[in-house]
Amino acid sequence: MAQQEDIFKKLIAHCKEYGFVFPSSELYDGLGAVYDYGQQGVELKNNIKRYWWESMTLLHKNVVGIDSAIFMHPTIWKASGHVDAFNDPLIDNKDSKKRYRADVLIEEYLAKIEEKIAKETEKAAQRFGDTFDKVQFLTTNSRVKEHQAKWNTVHEHFVQAMKDPNLEELRQIILDCEIACPISGSRNWTDVRQFNLMFSTEMGSTVDGSLKVYLRPETAQGIFVNFLNVQKTGRMKIPFGIAQIGKAFRNEIVARQFIFRMREFEQMEMQFFVRPGEEMSWFNYWKEVRLRWHKAMGLGDAKYRFHDHDKLAHYANAATDIEFAMPFGFKEVEGIHSRTDFDLSQHEKFSGKKVQYFDPEWNKNYTPYVIETSIGVDRCFLSLLAGSYHEEAVSEEGGTRVILKLPPALAPVKLAVLPLVKKDGLAEKAQEVVELFQFDFRCQYDEKDTIGKRYRRQDAIGTPFCITIDHETLLNNSVTVRSRDDMSQERISIPALYDYLSPKLSMKSLLTRI
Repeated sequence: MAQQEDIFKKLIAHCKEYGFVFPSSELYDGLGAVYDYGQQGVELKNNIKRYWWESMTLLHKNVVGIDSAIFMHPTIWKASGHVDAFNDPLIDNKDSKKRYRADVLIEEYLAKIEEKIAKETEKAAQRFGDTFDKVQFLTTNSRVKEHQAKWNTVHEHFVQAMKDPNLEELRQIILDCEIACPISGSRNWTDVRQFNLMFSTEMGSTVDGSLKVYLRPETAQGIFVNFLNVQKTGRMKIPFGIAQIGKAFRNEIVARQFIFRMREFEQMEMQFFVRPGEEMSWFNYWKEVRLRWHKAMGLGDAKYRFHDHDKLAHYANAATDIEFAMPFGFKEVEGIHSRTDFDLSQHEKFSGKKVQYFDPEWNKNYTPYVIETSIGVDRCFLSLLAGSYHEEAVSEEGGTRVILKLPPALAPVKLAVLPLVKKDGLAEKAQEVVELFQFDFRCQYDEKDTIGKRYRRQDAIGTPFCITIDHETLLNNSVTVRSRDDMSQERISIPALYDYLSPKLSMKSLLTRI
């Protein structure tokens, strides 16, 4: 675990050093849990959004997109339940004066028990080798059974306390498990209380005439209140989906783990409207489609898993998360929810206007059910960096190279064009190669330092290919194409470059793998 924490620290430092992510307002000592995306980060982020958007709107003919406003009528958040129920259970340590989410403290305690079981299993596997029977070991080893029994007891109480919800029981679990504050090491806890996560502000020019509005905590409601607008103007027939990418805001008290949990973040959400009674088949369909989208990025299938919710939201009848193996454990990057007809029914109730769909095949009106896929752009960004970050020994050169093995189609810079030297016309020839690709792919021209140092810089930002212009180029119009992942080199004629590289770099290369 300590090794993973070291890697995470290196990753954060790497993001700043190479222009991916900067602490926001750093000139003024920063602003907690708010980050800015640098010149490489914004390219990677935009490529992620494009990959998601095209996977939704190009690969599904019945999915269209919108872009709704951040400010919405405040009654919308009353209808959605956010005003009354969008809360986190918080607890303070009296000695450190630090505030924590009670549920997260318990989840981390359970994760530590899981780590102990995993370590015991790993040691046994090494000891017994090929004869190791994992199932038998988990069910017979006394230490593992003891750990599992403790996990089962705590988990059962935790799930029930969250369902009720019972704040006193949450605090009691923390006390019974002897969970200590990471800062002070003490167990001197306050009571658990609820804290609403919405940011509020006022709209209007005068105090008397102002209206209390909220920064949206999710993008989904902008889709729901536009359901009829899209359905009627687009002549959409159920089943169909509405996709949206946009900023959302949550006043996270315990914002941490770099860009994993922030107060200002970006979501990619799609709400898929279906007939009542057909929601579970569509729920399972979108579970598999969304998992394939993640796996197509090539970070390793074993790094993803489904995690079904122990406690369902008030609007859902089924929910699961797609989790990724972050450096700090498996964490949610996307949620798939069956939201029933809750949202549209609530907006019909609170607006006093009919929000239903007339089904010509059924010859009747009904309120559609909804399947939601919701992915955090920032969390996806972090999973990509964590999954692609590698440190490799370079034997022929000595030392270590840091490399981001990003999917080529998502890499911030697709090609680096490098003249071997700045003289003899090589720089001018290199500029010609840049112009060959400038309308299709982001290229970077670099002539400073040795060719080895330039390769390392490109490896560190994840550039898939480097094109080197040398003296042979002037003789036969060919260049050396160096591959990032295995450092192999191939001689390619300049006229053949575009056809050689384009299929490897295009978004189509990813979309066809879903």
